[in-house]
Amino acid sequence: QLEVEVVDMNGKAIDGPVRLDISVIDQNDNRPMFKEGPYVGHVMEGSATGTTVMRMAAFDADDASTDNALLRYNILKQTPTKPSPNMFYIDPEKGDIVTVVSPALLDRETMESPKYELVIEAKDMGGMDVGLTGTATATILIDDKNDHAPEFTKKEFQATVKEGVTGVIVNLTVGDRDDPATGAWRAVYSIINGNPGQSFEIHTNPQTNEGMLSVVKPLDYEISAFHTLLIKVENEDPLIPDIAYGPSSTATVQITVEDVNEGPVFHPNPMTVSKQENIPIGSVVLTVNATDPDTLQHQTIRYSVYKDPAGWLEINPTNGTVGTTAVLDRESPFVQNNVYTALFLAIDSGNPPATGTGTLHITLEDVNDNVPSLYPTLAKVCDDAKDLRVVVLGASDKDLHPNTDPFKFELSKQSGPEKLWRINRLNNTHAQVILLQNLKKANYNIPISVTDSGKPPLTNTTELRLQVCTCKKSKMDCSATDALHISLTLILLSLLSLFCKSF
Repeated sequence: QLEVEVVDMNGKAIDGPVRLDISVIDQNDNRPMFKEGPYVGHVMEGSATGTTVMRMAAFDADDASTDNALLRYNILKQTPTKPSPNMFYIDPEKGDIVTVVSPALLDRETMESPKYELVIEAKDMGGMDVGLTGTATATILIDDKNDHAPEFTKKEFQATVKEGVTGVIVNLTVGDRDDPATGAWRAVYSIINGNPGQSFEIHTNPQTNEGMLSVVKPLDYEISAFHTLLIKVENEDPLIPDIAYGPSSTATVQITVEDVNEGPVFHPNPMTVSKQENIPIGSVVLTVNATDPDTLQHQTIRYSVYKDPAGWLEINPTNGTVGTTAVLDRESPFVQNNVYTALFLAIDSGNPPATGTGTLHITLEDVNDNVPSLYPTLAKVCDDAKDLRVVVLGASDKDLHPNTDPFKFELSKQSGPEKLWRINRLNNTHAQVILLQNLKKANYNIPISVTDSGKPPLTNTTELRLQVCTCKKSKMDCSATDALHISLTLILLSLLSLFCKSF
């Protein structure tokens, strides 16, 4: 838009100003351009003729109201050209790409490649020869659908496994023409017959799609030397409605179990028995029993001691009789919670020999074989003490009830005109020694006997050492006590007591 006026030589306006409109007429000087690439489309194999795959849209900078920007689309080239050089059609006005071949030809598994590249041309001027052109490449991928069932590469597979062993025993191979990157190819295996004991499992190798058949529960040759499994394979994704799994989707696996020399087995295991402690050396504890699982090999079994922590036992190598070689002691540190544990071996005559281990628990019943002990054995008292209760004594016994408390506490007979002390029972396990008068500074030995409640009872005599000390200002001085004060009568009584007990 311009404004124009006329002036004379002196610059005086003669006419105007007048508005002048200038229209710029479009010239076709811009080619169509595809700006939104890359262009990738997908179509499912077997799709009906006329299925839309994708849309191509180009841009032309020329005047949209003129033919300069009126675009028409065309397919210049298709790669590859099989099974048909014209697999697709593009709507010249809209740019929609559609399939033009029958569903049978749109078969991913029979194609040279599931990927097609189309060179698309966009021409302005309504597609006239004088129009300018622009091109782009459209990539079309043929997507897989599950139209092929997996098939075993053979009808029967063979496997061999040693009895007692677990792990993968055979890889089952299948073929599937579907896309390996999809659930239409990935295989799912199942055992449909021959596995009542759940001894076998099968899993898919994700890299190879093979079925890895494993033994998860050890097999026993003596029970069954052969197993026959029926295996079925399917896909993760369901098959399309008009496709079904056929006979080739099942296979048989013949498994041969190899015999190995198994170790003998103790019955029962562990073995338990109860015996009194201190039974005579050479006593029979029990006779163990072990059998060889290899019933078809008719082997012999010999026995031996494996672990006998205290060295108390022996075993007859032929008949398995366990006897004692030492005194069984319930109070031994090798006995835990009244139970002594030993291990035995049963060795067969195979080549090489196989060994089984049996555990024996001997529960030891208590007998009264431990004298009670007294504590403490030392007491101190001041020579001017007002409280003449010297000490509380306790008794303990390694045996069990009823061979322990209640204990009987007794004081050996005292000589002289006056008794110097007495003992009072406090309860089943404790007693108290009381002075009957203050004593002069010295050391005194007081014989005290303690008797348990066993049948027959056991008695132990212990000397309580009593120190009478000088006490000043709450300090006890026992360093300069006089010579030991104990009567000859007490000594004789103690010796007599020990002499009688030994007989």
